[in-house]
Amino acid sequence: MKTPTTPAPDKVTIKRALLSVSDKSGLVELGQALAGWGVELVSTGGTAKALREAGLEVKDVSDITGFPEMMDGRVKTLHPMVHGGLLSVRDDPEHAKAMTDHGIGAIDLVVVNLYPFAQTVAKGAGRDEIIENIDIGGPSMVRSAAKNHGYVTIATDPADYAEIIASGGSTSLETRKRFAAKAFAATATYDAMISSWFAFGDQQQLFPEALSVPLRKAEGLRYGENPHQQAALYVPAGPAARGIAQATQIQGKELSYNNYNDADAALELVSEFRDGPPTVVIVKHANPCGVATADTLIEAYEAALACDSVSAFGGIIAVNRPLDGKTAEAISGIFTEVVAAPDADDDAKAVFARKKNLRLLLTGELPDPARGGLMMKTIAGGMLVQSRDNGRIGEADLKVVTKRAPTDQELKDCLFAWTVAKHVKSNAIVYAKGGATAGVGAGQMNRLESARIAAWKAKDAAGKAGWAEPRTIGSAVASDAFFPFADGLLAAVEAGATAVIQPGGSIRDAEVIAAADEAGLAMVFTNMRHFRH
Repeated sequence: MKTPTTPAPDKVTIKRALLSVSDKSGLVELGQALAGWGVELVSTGGTAKALREAGLEVKDVSDITGFPEMMDGRVKTLHPMVHGGLLSVRDDPEHAKAMTDHGIGAIDLVVVNLYPFAQTVAKGAGRDEIIENIDIGGPSMVRSAAKNHGYVTIATDPADYAEIIASGGSTSLETRKRFAAKAFAATATYDAMISSWFAFGDQQQLFPEALSVPLRKAEGLRYGENPHQQAALYVPAGPAARGIAQATQIQGKELSYNNYNDADAALELVSEFRDGPPTVVIVKHANPCGVATADTLIEAYEAALACDSVSAFGGIIAVNRPLDGKTAEAISGIFTEVVAAPDADDDAKAVFARKKNLRLLLTGELPDPARGGLMMKTIAGGMLVQSRDNGRIGEADLKVVTKRAPTDQELKDCLFAWTVAKHVKSNAIVYAKGGATAGVGAGQMNRLESARIAAWKAKDAAGKAGWAEPRTIGSAVASDAFFPFADGLLAAVEAGATAVIQPGGSIRDAEVIAAADEAGLAMVFTNMRHFRH
């Protein structure tokens, strides 16, 4: 294959256009502009019909190829008379001769958008209908036109029609390059959606040999975790479960990379309680610093805030109920970056309107904590991919390993602390009492230090609140992974905990159980850990 030696021209006048679209937005307006410049319009099926109904003269593709559309429209544009007109290098003598010898006319503009594959999947269509909505001819024309962008303009997005109309019928090389890049991204995304459906939807493969992740840019962000880093938000190009990326921002400054990251952590945790009582989660740097459930949202907020009011400053709050004005007033008492809620009443919106920088996000239905899917993390030279941590533990899954079994209240506190610990960076220790966190130890290099830090924070909180004793007294403590030594458990005993929930599985389990028995603790094993890095 030889490389063209003649540079592509800057300006190319559109003399002949091929239009074949499933999304007919803006089609007639574009067709009218093209016709006004004397451009010959070539089209197919429903696109040709729409143009004719607008009073435009249109030539059918079959008039060019000499073949009718056949096989239910599967074969109509896959022909040398079409692709020769798209791929020919106009300044190449051999290409020009081939066009003359075979009567191939040049095509200067291709306007194509593809069969609605993602929409067909999203509506729950059967397999046969999904397969029929895999476009073949469309992507072929798009790729041919985009490859030959030195001479051909390719438009795959109705949003770009206005620029073509404004060109006056003559496009620049810069425009053609930009449209070509967008066109290849469109076909790549389209193929990735098809590949993903075959892998995950049709073949039920969790980890296919080649992983395609179709994403589209939702918005650019001011910067990444730090000002010297660049960042953007991408969302699935096809169907997606609602999450923080799909939330509606009611007010406040634009969200930053860190805002999204922390708000996602808060929403994921509060979603664990989506079917439970009113719950409030306060997150700082992707770790919960206060979580509580109560009879009302404002009571839950006050209990969550009391766990660590210092870290809550400048934090992210998520709730599992529509926000009311009274709770919004309480939240407004300290500086808060983001509040995420399923909904908010007019009183709550009015309260937050006074805080112009506070971002209020309405999420609608909360994510399902039991949903599947993949989690991805880049590493140098590759990508780590795993299934979501959607493991959940109920009372029936617990094994009492100590002489004393937990009381009903201790059992409730154990399960509450365990749910929170799942969302705390490892090594994670969480003390809880009465449906509220008492202290949280996160991200330490050893479990003993996490236990001590959580207990210290509980003491500090008690001092600030004027309580006689910290809430760790009589609390349950959860550890995201087993206690490798008894020292971490003994730190919890020193803090006043009376019940422990942990995965178990250490070679020193017997030593840890013996220490718990000696201290009069009740301890249950889950046989499931929740490392979070």
